[in-house]
Amino acid sequence: MPTNFTVVPVEARADGGQDEGPEQTEAPGPPEGGEPNCPIPGDGNPGESSPFIGSVEVGGETAFERKSMALFEEEMDSNPMVSSLLNKLANYTNLSQGAAEHEEAEDSRRRQAKSPRMGTFIGVYLPCLQNILGVILFLRLTWIVGAAGVLESFLIVSVCCTCTMLTAISMSAIATNGVVPAGGSYYMISRSLGPEFGGAVGLCFYLGTTFAGAMYILGTIEIFLTYISPSAAIVQAEGAGGEATATLHNMRIYGTCTLALMVMVVFVGVKYVNKLALVFLACVVLSILAIYAGVIKTAFDPPDIPICLLGNRTLSRRSFDVCAKVHAADNGSAATALWGLFCNGSTASTSCDPYFAQNNVTEIQGIPGVVSGALLDNLWSAYTDKGVFVEKKGVPSVPVPEESRAGGLPYVLTDIMTYFTMLVGIYFPSVTGIMAGSNRSGDLKDAQKSIPTGTILAIVTTSFIYLSCIVLFGACIEGVILRDKFGEALQGNLVIGMLAWPSPWVIVIGSFFSTCGAGLQSLTGAPRLLQAIARDGIVPFLQVFGHGKANGEPTWALLLTAVICETGILIASLDGVAPILSMFFLMCYMFVNLACALQTLLRTPNWRPRFKYYHWAEKEWGDGIRGLSLNAARYALLHVEHGPLHTKNWRPQVLVMLNLDAEQQVKHPRLLSFTSQLKAGKGLTIVGSVLEGTFLDKHVEARRAEENIRALMGTEKAKGFCQLVVSSSLRDGMSHLIQSAGLGGMKHNTVLMAWPEAWKREDSPFSWKNFVDTVRDTTAAQQALLVAKNVDLFPQNQERFSDGYIDVWWIVHDGGLLMLLPFLLRQHKVWRRCQMRIFTVAQVHDNSIQMKKDLQTFLYHLRISAEVEVVEMVENDISAFTYERTLVMEQRSQMLKQMQLSKTEQEREAQLIHDRNTISHSAVAARTQAPSTLDKVQMTWTKEKLVAEKHRNKDASMSGFRDLFSLKPEWGNLDQSNVRRMHTAVKLNGVVLDKSQDAQLVLLNMPGPPRNRQGDENYMEFLEVLTEGLNRALLVRGSGREVVTIYS
Repeated sequence: MPTNFTVVPVEARADGGQDEGPEQTEAPGPPEGGEPNCPIPGDGNPGESSPFIGSVEVGGETAFERKSMALFEEEMDSNPMVSSLLNKLANYTNLSQGAAEHEEAEDSRRRQAKSPRMGTFIGVYLPCLQNILGVILFLRLTWIVGAAGVLESFLIVSVCCTCTMLTAISMSAIATNGVVPAGGSYYMISRSLGPEFGGAVGLCFYLGTTFAGAMYILGTIEIFLTYISPSAAIVQAEGAGGEATATLHNMRIYGTCTLALMVMVVFVGVKYVNKLALVFLACVVLSILAIYAGVIKTAFDPPDIPICLLGNRTLSRRSFDVCAKVHAADNGSAATALWGLFCNGSTASTSCDPYFAQNNVTEIQGIPGVVSGALLDNLWSAYTDKGVFVEKKGVPSVPVPEESRAGGLPYVLTDIMTYFTMLVGIYFPSVTGIMAGSNRSGDLKDAQKSIPTGTILAIVTTSFIYLSCIVLFGACIEGVILRDKFGEALQGNLVIGMLAWPSPWVIVIGSFFSTCGAGLQSLTGAPRLLQAIARDGIVPFLQVFGHGKANGEPTWALLLTAVICETGILIASLDGVAPILSMFFLMCYMFVNLACALQTLLRTPNWRPRFKYYHWAEKEWGDGIRGLSLNAARYALLHVEHGPLHTKNWRPQVLVMLNLDAEQQVKHPRLLSFTSQLKAGKGLTIVGSVLEGTFLDKHVEARRAEENIRALMGTEKAKGFCQLVVSSSLRDGMSHLIQSAGLGGMKHNTVLMAWPEAWKREDSPFSWKNFVDTVRDTTAAQQALLVAKNVDLFPQNQERFSDGYIDVWWIVHDGGLLMLLPFLLRQHKVWRRCQMRIFTVAQVHDNSIQMKKDLQTFLYHLRISAEVEVVEMVENDISAFTYERTLVMEQRSQMLKQMQLSKTEQEREAQLIHDRNTISHSAVAARTQAPSTLDKVQMTWTKEKLVAEKHRNKDASMSGFRDLFSLKPEWGNLDQSNVRRMHTAVKLNGVVLDKSQDAQLVLLNMPGPPRNRQGDENYMEFLEVLTEGLNRALLVRGSGREVVTIYS
């Protein structure tokens, strides 16, 4: 956030006083209160101007014909003063954000609502925590540890958590690249990446969220039928091996009924779902705390949970209680229930299962405790095929030949084949949910701060929970129990529940409600996501799902979501749905990371994320298959030409106007150095030049000039195209270049040229006409213009500024190009260590303190860090120096009109102008050395101060004018508009020299040429006065449209 704000008044100096002009025309100002009635430009037509450029209301008291700003007066109707607009610019809800119509309506409702109150913890951290922790943790994590071992499970979790962490880092960069609009992750991503990426991400995100709802519902039913009420099963097993089929049918029946019930709840009372979110989160937190408490308890008091083994095979204890073949009775020994399961009778002569007959029954502790050494036994993987016995290693077992695995025997068998990638697919959904915080972007106090912080902290927290649970499960629980997915060896109890303290029911009930709540939230969020995609019109056949109830609830989208969710429920297996869910989220995350990488590689000017730690490798793309280059270029050109660029995609596409000497060598090679520093090889650069003559006579010189320009472009690393024109006049050639350079959509929008240093030389008295006409051409073509003053002093690419400032003098608002250029320059290593300072001018009726606050807010939303100084300009009297300078200017203008002057007279006049310029430089230096008595006083104008200042100087002003005109009567005959403009140039030049004389580069608003062409030569003098004394200056003239936006 910008700091070091200073408000410095610029007092009258010894060479001037104050005078109130007889006429003051009302200044344009921003509309008072509220929004304009028309839609904000920038959505439907990205090429439209800003709501601030060209929108003028006549009224108020500030006048653009004030003496202090008269140099900019002719364009105040299109480029208003910054001081009149800062409040609107800071109020970002008045800026175009480039969204569709429904997003405008959403923003309008959001502006009318109360200010958001949720911070990082409540708004982002807790929702992400709730969505990441869930069904996989409670139902599958112990089984994953048992199958993959502690080491490979640790690797699985690390890979998945790294994937989501990298995605969260990319998402944080996107989220901090502008004001995050209300509408959640889809709006944030689609508005940043465009419709192609946005639509792909949106659909993957929607399908992933929908199948997540199916997964949560299946998890809810599994908990209910397996651990809460197994007797509630509707379909019963028929015959051997029918139990698995019956389970699937029960899951489908209960899942469908649960889905119908949840859809009704979402349709009728979605607000209650959101209110219960904290209750569901509390269930998750309490369950996790119970797990950690149980682990701690096992260290000194392990629970007594016996596991029955036959040989080395684990037995299911659903059908028997006593883990023995026989037990003591009154008459000796008697067969147990276990004997009856393996034998045909209770006598010794009955036939029994061969393996049962030859192996002993033993009991081991299922949860031996964290200090038992079980961790070493569970380090390695135990992948198996489907239907394999769950066996304990190291226990003696007598194998039997041709063993029959007929159903009915109480063995614990594996239900699916396990391998590493399959376990990754099942586990990955447990780390999704990282976008839960960004879904509440419209309700956050500061989304740019809260989304990265809250999301990354939630991922770090959950990653620690998962990784620690893997180690603790492997250290506390016996391996055969870990591989027992449904707890059959524990009499049908949840494995993780048996570890928890104080009761297994804490985990069972907590996991039941958390998965139920997660399913409700998925069914709440997915239809709204589909509705947003449908309203954007990305996929035409989905537009019907953009409609809903009168209150905006997505009825049709909810029905489609229910249908898709039902297809997941019909799979009836949590292990079958989870990999599908993983694929959708992986594709979604891939697009997010790819988009962040492309934005960084392409260095788009609007890519200015506040979050700086996304660390993408900046490598250039290769050329690909060269045989397809022409077709790819043609396709790209046709695609680019579809319409004007949106503000957030705007970058300076530069036409560099070079001057050549008699040997067809470039006069100012530093101009190409500056181009290379500004563009860094990105975007379009066209280097143009004009040869005077006819092509038939000059084609050899033209070819040589092109070779020289291309060689210089290679030396200066300016990547682009060379375009040289032979024309009968320099003026026509430059106009032709401005009109026709480029191809299709690859056209320039900015012209860069050097200041004509020789415009006053006697051998070319009308050279300035080409320059002024070029300024007019760029304005007519709606192109920006950059004029480099003292371009030969600009740095080469090999130079490095170790410190210093890039100073921006923001006088009028003409699209924000002044803000963008320093940012682009600082991407290059020449300017990287320079700091940015922004100066703006407050006049008498402006509240400079409020201007400072508004500019601070505006720069924060633009993601630009800069020191800001608001300079107060008092309306001083016009000084004698200004009158004398104007007199010299008008005398020279008359001289140029008298073409009959002899060469001797021209030389004498040129010498006179040179002498007077020398005097003016001395006067400027003297003024800059004069101390200011209130140089460091922070102040703003008050009504009392203004009245007192006027009365104090009124009499002195009138007498001062009489004295001035008595000194030189010819001053009274001067054009007063020229005097006012010269006054503006002199006064601004003094302020700029005072503050920015030591800056490495100074950027200023460039006033427009006069509408009356008879004053063109005076216009050059005004610009000369405005910039004299500056080492490096860049005059900037906007194109008449917004080029920066606070939105991503």
